[in-house]
Formats: sequence, structure tokens, C-alpha cells
Amino acid sequence: GGRLAVISFHSLEDRIVKRAFLRAAGRPTPDQEHLTYGDGKYDFLDALEAAAVGVLVTRKPLTAAPDEVAVNARSRSAKLRVLQRK
Repeated sequence: GGRLAVISFHSLEDRIVKRAFLRAAGRPTPDQEHLTYGDGKYDFLDALEAAAVGVLVTRKPLTAAPDEVAVNARSRSAKLRVLQRK
């Protein structure tokens, strides 16, 4: 499968990318976290896993190294997230 890499420069953009990647990887988003407790949690988690189309390559976003930020100040807000198709 292919890989999808997204660079976001703002926190709101990153939140959208993060949640989309979590859904694509078959993991609960923060809005769905309450569904992972109590009765029916296994049904919910199984449905999420069955709907997964990819795997998260980077659990946390990659950010610029301090030496890159020193050379390019705009890079400090950039975050890279990667999803690989199953």
C-alpha cells in the first residue's frame, strides 16, 4: 500500500489531520473515547478495526529539529503525520 504524508502548520489543521488518520487507522477519536467503556465496547472496537483502511506510521507528529528551526523559523510550527494503506 501507499503512504499518505500530511504537513500541517496550525493546531486546528493538525487536529483535523490527527482525527482523520485515527479514523482511517481504526482507532477511536477523542470524541468516541467514551464508547470504549462499558457494555458494547468490544462491538464498537471490532467495528472500528474492521473499517480500518490504514496503519499509523508515526504515532506522534514529526517536528523540525532545533537546528532546522534556527535556520528556518517558520518550520517550528510544522508537524508531519504519516498513514500507510493496508
